[in-house]
Amino acid sequence: MIYTRTGDHGETSLADGSRVSKNDLRVEAYGTVDELNGNIGLLRAMITAMGHSRSAEYETLLLGVQHKLFVIQTLLATADDERRKKLPQITAIDIKSIEHEIDKIEKTLPRLTGFVIAGGSMGAAQCDVARCVCRRAERRIVALADKHETEPLILVYINRLSDLLFVLSRQINHLNGTTENLYTIR
Repeated sequence: MIYTRTGDHGETSLADGSRVSKNDLRVEAYGTVDELNGNIGLLRAMITAMGHSRSAEYETLLLGVQHKLFVIQTLLATADDERRKKLPQITAIDIKSIEHEIDKIEKTLPRLTGFVIAGGSMGAAQCDVARCVCRRAERRIVALADKHETEPLILVYINRLSDLLFVLSRQINHLNGTTENLYTIR
């Protein structure tokens, strides 16, 4: 049965079994990462539907990101410090992997000459939405980290992920032949 009725009065259980309000900083943080994960799932579907020569590569990359986001959600949803330390973690290798992908994509893009206005093709626009949710998740995680111990590499990973989503948006527009709209002072 999918419904438990245990959250009907505004509380939920964390991964370690403790009960908190649904507006708890932890719930806000892992809930926003969950929203990010859903947006990346939609992005993967859009990339697959585009059918470009790089679609399978980017779909695989984003699926790997989604797996790491589940690790982050679990870490954020666990209040007990000792239990959290025994869980899978985000590592420096995970961050290097994202940085490698950013560098690889950037090499194929035209030089950036201004601020890019979000949008263009459907896939690029969805990348931009996911990037904005990623930035919000980062703010929620910072708020949580101000009050509770969190693994520092989570913030680094989320920060790099927003950079990856930015360059991937540019790449999708580039692959579609869609001209980037740049912000100009008028």
